[in-house]
Amino acid sequence: MTGQGATSFSHGLRDGSGATRRAAGVVAAALREGRGRANAAFDRLLPAELREVSEDYWTPIPVVRRVAAWLRAERVRTVVDIGSGAGKFGVATALLAPCHVIGLEQRPALVAEARALAALFGVDDRVRFEHGSFGVTPTPAGDAYYLFNPFVEYGFRSARYADAGVVFSEPARRRDVAAMRRFLSTAPVGTVVITYNGFGGDVPPSYGQMRVDLSFRGPLRLWKKQPRPARVR
Repeated sequence: MTGQGATSFSHGLRDGSGATRRAAGVVAAALREGRGRANAAFDRLLPAELREVSEDYWTPIPVVRRVAAWLRAERVRTVVDIGSGAGKFGVATALLAPCHVIGLEQRPALVAEARALAALFGVDDRVRFEHGSFGVTPTPAGDAYYLFNPFVEYGFRSARYADAGVVFSEPARRRDVAAMRRFLSTAPVGTVVITYNGFGGDVPPSYGQMRVDLSFRGPLRLWKKQPRPARVR
């Protein structure tokens, strides 16, 4: 999409664009069938400003496919995406796995786009996006958490997504990473954590690494919280 067509597709949804919905159906089929160009096709449904940063900020479809396979194998019912951005991971995951997805994102403009994306693909019955900041907003409950560098700063060429109330800093990043470690440390046994290119800190030692894929641009790992070792008497 270029020029006038590059406006937010949430605007297109309000107009009831049948062509956009048909395009989403084609993309969903390509995604499910494992076609190699599904990633580029998916990105073409994003607004121009979000599409051009997709390679750096949004999870690639090949990674989503692997994560979805892991979620199915682990029988995950609800996965929470911390820092869900434009909603690409959440929507694509819902197309590939039978679980529910909850996204937590601190930029309201991105939350609006993610909700529109879920509606466009017809998965908004299993995907929801909440506006909030990790460590401030109550973290949604799930049996799995997905972390793709959620505490780093986004940069866009347009001010449309540069929400004035969202401020990034190194002290804030360190605070958020520490809060994530505390949160994971208190999560129930059996909690699954999937990291793609990490989250800025170490997964607590109570988690065992169960799966790993190093074939992507960044390492993809699945961790699972283990029962406490029995005390020696």
